[in-house]
Amino acid sequence: MEAYNGCIKPQGNFLFLSLLFLLALLTFANAETHHHQFVVQETPVTRLCKTHNIITVNGQFPGPTLEVRNGDTLVVEVLNSARYNVTIHWHGIRQMRTPWADGPEYVTQCPIKPGASYTYRFTIENQEGTLWWHAHSRWLRATVYGALIIYPKLGTTYPFPKPKHEIPILLGEWWNRDPISVLRQALFTGAAPNVSDAYTINGQTGDLYPCKGTVRFPVKSGETILLRIINAALNQQLFFSVANHRLTVVEADAAYTKPFTTSTLMLGPAQTTNVLLTADQTPGRYYMAARAYASAQNAPFDNTTTTAILEYKSARKGVPSRPTLPRLPAYNDTATVSAFTAQIKSPSKVEVPTQIDENLFFTIGLGFVNCTPGPRCQGPNNTRFAASMNNISFVLPRKTSLLQAYYQNIPGVYTTDFPAVPPIKFNYTGNVSRALWQPRFGTKLYKLKFGSRVQIVLQDTAIFTTDDHPIHLHGYHFYVVGQGTGNFNPRSDTASFNLIDPPQRNTIDVPVGGWAVIRFVADNPGVWLFHCHIDAHLTWGLAMSFLVENGVGKLQSVEPPPADLPPC
Repeated sequence: MEAYNGCIKPQGNFLFLSLLFLLALLTFANAETHHHQFVVQETPVTRLCKTHNIITVNGQFPGPTLEVRNGDTLVVEVLNSARYNVTIHWHGIRQMRTPWADGPEYVTQCPIKPGASYTYRFTIENQEGTLWWHAHSRWLRATVYGALIIYPKLGTTYPFPKPKHEIPILLGEWWNRDPISVLRQALFTGAAPNVSDAYTINGQTGDLYPCKGTVRFPVKSGETILLRIINAALNQQLFFSVANHRLTVVEADAAYTKPFTTSTLMLGPAQTTNVLLTADQTPGRYYMAARAYASAQNAPFDNTTTTAILEYKSARKGVPSRPTLPRLPAYNDTATVSAFTAQIKSPSKVEVPTQIDENLFFTIGLGFVNCTPGPRCQGPNNTRFAASMNNISFVLPRKTSLLQAYYQNIPGVYTTDFPAVPPIKFNYTGNVSRALWQPRFGTKLYKLKFGSRVQIVLQDTAIFTTDDHPIHLHGYHFYVVGQGTGNFNPRSDTASFNLIDPPQRNTIDVPVGGWAVIRFVADNPGVWLFHCHIDAHLTWGLAMSFLVENGVGKLQSVEPPPADLPPC
């Protein structure tokens, strides 16, 4: 080192910064831009012995799998050739500086009308793993969805041995009617929507239904494969298992985990889980299967089972044999769900916010609206179903989106007085007074200062019934620092928080009759939907939105609205 004006000349620092700059240039040079066109259209599809038109992307069900690398950019032109309005959401993508590409209708954009188009542009930043895309307009995501796979950057690899093959497994629900008709009937009557007629694996129902169609996955003895499992079901948590095979969990919601081995997974709607499977059994044919985890008491659900087949290539040919079926948990086996969830942890110590600026407490659950008995009042005891957070049932605007209203200073679209705590404290998981059953309705946002450290307690309630709620935060991922049963007690439950290696998720299944606590830093400006990913509950209003500013009433680092942003 040389002396420079009496100080040490920082040659080493200069060299270090130069290396960082060169590394950034190389990373940028390796990044790619991927162009796709999604044509949303009606397509005739036959399932359960019946053929009817469903809404698809490019005539595919499920839709196309998008494959990118961390650092790549996606440009997807969506052309709406269907009869319904549509938007596309890129589930789990952070959308840093690009909230206009997030996709929920009337939150970040108005829907793409029939005959119109819109191009989504965004870059994958510091994310890799299994995510997915889906329609975010009413119930169109029942059939409009597909996998979004983010591989590591060139020159890097997985934190586990590279598998021989990788297989996306998309779990879904199937109705023998147009899902929009099912939704419209429920909205008219005020009752719960009809449950699905089947579940699917990669769009097929499997061998246990009439007019069966079954997906087969060939595998060689001894090889290890990676299953990228996505619960794309509209309204149902699902158990998943592969007969006689152990599954090593290595990732959840596009975040690596401490590996652990299990025979059964549970995925809430919108959650993803990557597992390694080694073909170490006697060569043959083995069912992979999925069926409901149904935690709400006295609530109807689809109790069927969907299957696909893991088929060893060395199995004897020409000998008909029924594949072995896995032993799945009972439909209401919450103990298995809790044991599975407790094992999901980050691979090592993570930086969890410990000093909290915003300490929020949100009750979540169902409710009822009193109405005059008749055809539009067919919920329990002549009511209409509703749902809420902190007793506010969320109402979407209809003349503009929330983000546009904020960005363009359009008055009268929303207020920023969403309550930070429940307006009334009560025994959340006990017998709830009828006076608390009916929520208030509103388009209320909660304002977060950029950079604030946020904790949210999510508390299930027992109005009508307790239930397991998959809660998704757009534009963010978060750490799940605690979960438990009953009412959250800040005096005793805080002591059990995991502040060392909690899992990072974008969708958290709040336990039935219990609570979950999440933490994150509000580092992404925009308007971000926070909602239950059971679409029946979202329809009833189980949602709210955060407004994250990084200036005084501004979104300074957010890109301006695209020129082709759909009009309202």
